Amino acid sequence: MVDSLKRCRLYAILDLAYVEVAKVEHVTAELIRGGADLIQLRAKKQTLAEIRRLAGKMHGLTSKAGVPLIVNDHPEIARDVPAEGLHLGQDDLSIAAARRVVRQDCWIGKSTHNVVQAIAAQDEGADYIGFGPLFATPTKPDYAPIGTTEIGRVHEKVRVPIFCIGGIKLANLPDVLAAGAKRVVIVSGLLQSPDIAAVTQSAKQLLTKNQDA
Repeated sequence: MVDSLKRCRLYAILDLAYVEVAKVEHVTAELIRGGADLIQLRAKKQTLAEIRRLAGKMHGLTSKAGVPLIVNDHPEIARDVPAEGLHLGQDDLSIAAARRVVRQDCWIGKSTHNVVQAIAAQDEGADYIGFGPLFATPTKPDYAPIGTTEIGRVHEKVRVPIFCIGGIKLANLPDVLAAGAKRVVIVSGLLQSPDIAAVTQSAKQLLTKNQDA
């Protein structure tokens, strides 16, 4: 499981702030078709019952395609689906507490907003971290963008996979990679595209070329 996580480069988040509930399965299929390595369900306003239902539908698609599904915030849903991963924010329960709920082989990732938090998340036992937001993004309006200058430093200090996040789109992805990123999370840059699969595929190609360079 750890090795397969390290191979992941493109992390897509299916955020219900951008996607209608009725289109969740279609968008999931398009992200898979485009080559997303990981897909997260992020649902901040839905009930637990609705999130569980949608996660189950998504997992029916992702598991067939061999794409890990990550559930945001809710360890009991990650356990019950069962999803391959759980993602936690800085204000969520601890990784230790979450591990007491999820299956033993479930990945747990954590959002971090500076190098100190990134190191702390690694020490806490995170399997991967999100690092950002690099740029201003409506997905995280309460967080000031941190820019790209710390990307190199966080890769020097943290050994677990680092997924840079926040305002990343196809247009600025080359700059993010040039700053030292190896893995990225893209949200609205994929979900608001008129051709989700095509943009996902283009992002994946840039990441693959960067890995091979």
